[in-house]
Amino acid sequence: MTPPALPVCHLSSWLEDTYMCVPGMLPAEAGGITQHIGAFEVTMPGSGARLTFLDTPGHAAFGAMRARGAAATDIVVLAVAADDGVMPQTREALAHARAAQVPVVVALTKCDLPQARSEEVKLQLVSEGLELEEYGGDVQCVVTAAKSRQGLQELEEALLLQAEVMELKASPEVPAAGVVVEAQVSKGLGAVATIILRKGTLKVGDPIVVGTEYGRVRAIKDGHGQAITTAGPGQAVVVSGLKGLPGAGDELLVVGSEGRASKMAAARTSRAQDFRLGQLARMQAEHSRRQQQMREKEYERKRELKRRIQEIRMSGFKRHSATDLGQLR
Repeated sequence: MTPPALPVCHLSSWLEDTYMCVPGMLPAEAGGITQHIGAFEVTMPGSGARLTFLDTPGHAAFGAMRARGAAATDIVVLAVAADDGVMPQTREALAHARAAQVPVVVALTKCDLPQARSEEVKLQLVSEGLELEEYGGDVQCVVTAAKSRQGLQELEEALLLQAEVMELKASPEVPAAGVVVEAQVSKGLGAVATIILRKGTLKVGDPIVVGTEYGRVRAIKDGHGQAITTAGPGQAVVVSGLKGLPGAGDELLVVGSEGRASKMAAARTSRAQDFRLGQLARMQAEHSRRQQQMREKEYERKRELKRRIQEIRMSGFKRHSATDLGQLR
């Protein structure tokens, strides 16, 4: 069974650099792949297990998935530099992880530097609400150093242990389903989408519906850009053959025929349009209500101003009349 997809939450380049230090783990253009497809797959040197890493929670695709409540990630790796400590971007990444409701494994990086202050940073993480294991909690924290590859084996064990505790399973025998990480138009291929498969096996030729778009799988490429014919649960692949461009966070489903996929996409498009029209109507109604409130407030303000002017005039008239009466007396 293919292992689950694992996200990289912050400083994903650190993880890429770490794995690139291990011969044969990532090709030289791995950084480019990560930038273009938002995900990369590696084979861990110790156990041989394959893990799929998704780009940082700051990634627009992750935000879209979080907003839809359909995050494609199983475990979050929170990379924190031992010399910098908890930074604003660390808190932001942690907030994304909590919003997605996925467990966190902390990777404490740059621990080989003279200015590293690991214990102080751990206390900072505890103050941010992360209950680290050494302080009686259940969040694993691994001390690492990219250049010397310190802690790489321990990080691998921590991730596999967390996945085992969560009992992550997916059947490759059912129709494939996955989540869009990102999508773009590619010259010569048309609309292409990076998919994290959640279950089932995706094959070339499968009819698919993705959000409000549909098509038939024309080609599948793995994280290294190599053409493959099938992909299983947990893999990050680039799929072409869609009629249009899906959105980040859209769900991919394999259906019985392209005709059924077309009908499903049309129905979803109609519902999406009805939803947008409903939103527009609500916004217009809210705008009209606020405009009416403003007109009423302006009317009341002018009415109150007129009343006060009349009071001032009447008060002046009364004082003038009393003065005249005193002179007559």
